[in-house]
Amino acid sequence: MDQENDFTHFDDQGRARMVDVSAKSDTLRTAVAEGFVYVSSETMSLIKSGGIKKGDVLTVAQIAGIMGAKRTPDLIPMCHTLILSGVNLSVTLIENIPAVRIEATVRCRGNTGVEMEALTAVSVAALTVYDMCKAIQKDMTIGGIRLLSKTGGVHGEYHRA
Repeated sequence: MDQENDFTHFDDQGRARMVDVSAKSDTLRTAVAEGFVYVSSETMSLIKSGGIKKGDVLTVAQIAGIMGAKRTPDLIPMCHTLILSGVNLSVTLIENIPAVRIEATVRCRGNTGVEMEALTAVSVAALTVYDMCKAIQKDMTIGGIRLLSKTGGVHGEYHRA
């Protein structure tokens, strides 16, 4: 088989295309992703006490993540536009590391998955934490962005070990 034909996002001439998912059945699709923003103890204290001048870091990051999930097809070229049933973001402080942990759960009933929406939600929330805290700390690190689980669709369930 021609290797070019093995790639679903390329047509027979090797040009990029969005995959046609119209033949796939609508099922409940869920994806959970997480990521971290590693901060200093000083930054952690300021986030916790509400001392960041731009405002409530955790709430703004939560809202930004929800917005990011909804805008995924505008940012990732081959993503389909989906009607999301729900986006839930949990933004919590892990003081002993110190880090901000972001977890996104995204759901829809449709014919393609929501993994990219969950990953985008986490990424946008993490970038928002960075943006809000960069006046205090420039050497924050964003990392560990990964899919934790997904359900629905022809490929079935996935749960990170």
